[in-house]
Amino acid sequence: MIRKIIRIDEEKCSGCGLCAKACHEGAIDIIDGKAKLVREHFCDGLGDCLPNCPTGAITFEEREAPEYDEKAVQEAKKKKAGDATPAYYEGGCPGSRAAQLDHSREKGPIVTERSVSRLAQWPCQIKLVPTQAPFFDGAKLLIAADCTAYAYANMHEDFMKGKVTVIGCPKLDAVDYTEKLTAIIRDNEIRSVTIVRMEVPCCGGLQRAAENALRASGKFIPWQVVTISRDGKILD
Repeated sequence: MIRKIIRIDEEKCSGCGLCAKACHEGAIDIIDGKAKLVREHFCDGLGDCLPNCPTGAITFEEREAPEYDEKAVQEAKKKKAGDATPAYYEGGCPGSRAAQLDHSREKGPIVTERSVSRLAQWPCQIKLVPTQAPFFDGAKLLIAADCTAYAYANMHEDFMKGKVTVIGCPKLDAVDYTEKLTAIIRDNEIRSVTIVRMEVPCCGGLQRAAENALRASGKFIPWQVVTISRDGKILD
């Protein structure tokens, strides 16, 4: 039959999973990092998923599709209610779901004072981290090039400890982080900013974005820049 049904543009889909959570009928699954309409007969064509899509990947179309099967939907809901295992996408994509991390209780024979992770929150990628989150309140902010953690052996203890860390690579991401960093600094009570970059020229983009964000925020916050050499030494 010809009826109204959703269409998902996989090119626009970020795989966040919000549409799958919003679809009370269970017509959508996240497969290989993309939302897919896997049960056409579960889609009622009302579009509860549309306003939840942050990238505008979901639209309506009229085409040949199986008739909406309410009985099958209800049976699937009952089965799901009896399953204690939460859906993978529950609460949004796990890769971008914000969380504050606590390493204070870590124990074990191979864990030493020098080997404990000092990452204070998740996510840490500049592109994924929210601009406002509880872990930013009163935080010392570390803005680091992602290569620094590999080049400098003691990155966690010397730079990340006691700070909220956000990382990025302007060359690989091909974006200007200024707007995102400005919002983070402007809209939260950031106490200080430390920028850790590599000596390579492309890392200048990260430093410039952070410096521009500090100026654009309108705040006077203590800040410093540390440069790491390719062989893992602090240059300044």
